[in-house]
Amino acid sequence: MTFPSNRLRILSIVLRVILGAVFAYAAWEKLRLPWQLFAGAIGDYKILPEWAVNPLARTLPWAELAIGVLLMAGVFLRAASVACSLLLLFFFALMVRAFATGMTISCGCFGPGELISWKTLLRDGSLLALSLAVTWQAFSARSCGAKDFAHLRSV
Repeated sequence: MTFPSNRLRILSIVLRVILGAVFAYAAWEKLRLPWQLFAGAIGDYKILPEWAVNPLARTLPWAELAIGVLLMAGVFLRAASVACSLLLLFFFALMVRAFATGMTISCGCFGPGELISWKTLLRDGSLLALSLAVTWQAFSARSCGAKDFAHLRSV
């Protein structure tokens, strides 16, 4: 491994851990408060039927926590990074829609209370870009498997 590729690998790990920590922290913030507060933030977006809001409010923080832990641990990295990118893309699209239509609602990102603004859009857009970079890296990195050691059998 050359020096630049070693630095790139270290940067990739650092970015993956940061993204995982953000997801784990967001989940923790939602899980420590009554789930009804997060359900209110979800319902304010007015995209889900009423019957779907409560189950989503109860399960989404656990999914975020799982994704965060997997990213930080580097386990199932491809699946975790794709799930993270898809969630962030969906969240970002909802926030842009709400902001563009003039809705004054909580983003629900780190629990209730933070209104959607250009700052939240900038933050979540940056997290989406980071997540896409982590996903790209997860799919472009060579996997260490039996095929990588095939040349040793011929020696």
